[in-house]
Amino acid sequence: MGINRDALYSIGKGFYREPEESPSFSTVTIRFRTLKEDVDSVSLVFMEEDSKLFMKIVSSDRYFDYYEIEIELQDKPFYYYFQIQKGTEYLSYNRLGVTDDLQLQYAFSIFPDFFVPDWVKGAVMYQIFVDRFYNADGKNNVEDREYIYLARPVEAVADWNAKVEPFDVHRFYGGDLEGVWKKLDYLQYLGVEILYFNPLFVSPSNHKYDTQDYTHIDPHLGRIVKDGGEVLKEGDRENKHATRYSIRSTDIENLEASDALFRDFVEACHKRGMKVIIDGVFNHCGSFHRYMNASFFYKTGEGNPYPLGAYESYDSPYREYFHFLKKDPADWPNNDAYEKWWGNDTLPKLNYENALSLEEEILSVARKWVSAPYFCDGWRLDVAADLGHSEEYNHYFWKKFRKAVKEANPNAVILAEHYGDPSAWLRGEEWDSIMNYDAFMEPVSWFLTGMEKHSDREMPELFGDGTLFFNTMRYNMAKMPENAIEASMNQLSNHDHSRFMTRTNRRVGRIKAGLDDAATGIDPALFRLGAMLLMTWPGAPTLFYGDEVGVCGWTEPDCRRPYPWGEEDMELLDYHRYLLFHRKNMPALRNGALMLLQAGKNYVVFARGSETQVAIIVIYTGDGDCTLSIPVWRASVTDKMLMKRVLKTDYRGYNAGQTRRFPKNGHIDCRMWAKTGKIYIVDLVEVNRYMK
Repeated sequence: MGINRDALYSIGKGFYREPEESPSFSTVTIRFRTLKEDVDSVSLVFMEEDSKLFMKIVSSDRYFDYYEIEIELQDKPFYYYFQIQKGTEYLSYNRLGVTDDLQLQYAFSIFPDFFVPDWVKGAVMYQIFVDRFYNADGKNNVEDREYIYLARPVEAVADWNAKVEPFDVHRFYGGDLEGVWKKLDYLQYLGVEILYFNPLFVSPSNHKYDTQDYTHIDPHLGRIVKDGGEVLKEGDRENKHATRYSIRSTDIENLEASDALFRDFVEACHKRGMKVIIDGVFNHCGSFHRYMNASFFYKTGEGNPYPLGAYESYDSPYREYFHFLKKDPADWPNNDAYEKWWGNDTLPKLNYENALSLEEEILSVARKWVSAPYFCDGWRLDVAADLGHSEEYNHYFWKKFRKAVKEANPNAVILAEHYGDPSAWLRGEEWDSIMNYDAFMEPVSWFLTGMEKHSDREMPELFGDGTLFFNTMRYNMAKMPENAIEASMNQLSNHDHSRFMTRTNRRVGRIKAGLDDAATGIDPALFRLGAMLLMTWPGAPTLFYGDEVGVCGWTEPDCRRPYPWGEEDMELLDYHRYLLFHRKNMPALRNGALMLLQAGKNYVVFARGSETQVAIIVIYTGDGDCTLSIPVWRASVTDKMLMKRVLKTDYRGYNAGQTRRFPKNGHIDCRMWAKTGKIYIVDLVEVNRYMK
């Protein structure tokens, strides 16, 4: 008989690689598993040297033999895979499992000196779009016609439950940091460990991805202690009369008060054991920024506090901060021919290569907010792979950024927004991890809904395709080091895409098309499966505010609906509380090694294993009843090990009661109803006590 492929296993963490993260010139122990007495040899293959070393059997158990070898690291990356031999049969095993695809990108990898903060690995995050979360301080609200943004006077939304509009960036619901502070009890009740905020810095929009001032918190989110200005006059089409705009450079009292509020807020979070990650938008700034001053809010020039902005004058000290398409000084002032992010006038792209002082200013910002007195716990980086005008400069900058942040706060995390292969940035010199689109959000969306993450496209044939889901995850996860996977921001929804609950209606749609049926035809049972997958998969599961209570919405801006205080789906909230409780308190679910057990039409089954626990997770998307025979032996679960089902969901609802059972011949027969998800736990400490 040939080699038993189902028994072969290794991973770059836990028992199979000790330690998981290593300094240069240290010793690492690597292990590999085979079926007991099944193979003749296992070798570790050094990819870059094209050589191999034989591994030794060091232990055996009921089912398996374990091979081991010690490796001396150098101060460079180390890539390897395994070769298994039985008679004339040879198999290769890398991050894809048994495979003939031995490209370097799919090898196991060790990057010496790459350490990701432990606190973020497997922790539960909660993303807050502040304007739509909770309004606690009405005194800091944006007022009607306070200023003009994108040629429209801004609007104060009086009704918290008012619908989001297709053009929405100038509409403000009034959510603020004080509101988040007042809801910290709720967030702790839910089980949240980390808060991730969409941008908080001074900005004229509600989304604040067009930063006006990186050095201060926006008073409309913070605190307004001085307010004596005027709003626009009737017929105004520019901002020269909008003196009330409370984040103007002259209102330093408001800026300082808002910074102080944020400082105290972070301290309050830390006292609760919660971390705070903030959003850094450094690829571009806003046209309101003092560097550009396209709206003339800053008092600039001779006798005024600030130098002329690049939009105002060819002689501005900030002209080199941007790439202007016209070079003739006669084109100034009011020259709008500058490089723009995605063609948006309000998003001038920053031109780092020509402005060393700009680079130093941004690195100063990077240090400031993770240092005293604010002590933020990390950065999420917007469109990070696009910063600069060349790949060479991009990597150069992020190396400097990492050095600046880690020197200021060694325990701060750096997470980047990224689409596509992130491996070039995840080698220990730049980012710690990423917002995980390719190895979580997109494959999960296709598997559970057959929908693209914006609800722009449907592919029904992908719905329930468990084999494709596993294969997609294998290939995309293989492009990330294991420690980066553990810290990756896994999401079902966020501020840029349709709400996952809306995707369960499996319909193409957008608010801009005039559709108002984001909550029509939704399937809460599919949503609960998504939430279960989110809370049991490796990474840092991240809830977008309101997902836990069933908020719907097409892609942005409709996904940014206000949190429905007083109208929550309390049953769904309780379901999330159970999920978060198990995630936080069960080592197998939080940081356990992933093993893909079984997949097919309408289902996937996987295991998470730690030293003290094994978790078995079953996700079934079908509409009919069935029974799945699950090979729990592959996760080292024997017939004498008690399996506890701690949570179940199906088309009827969910059940948090426990059931108990033992496997038979290394399998369990798992009865599945329509849209069923189950979590089983094996307590190895309890098993060992029983076995003795």
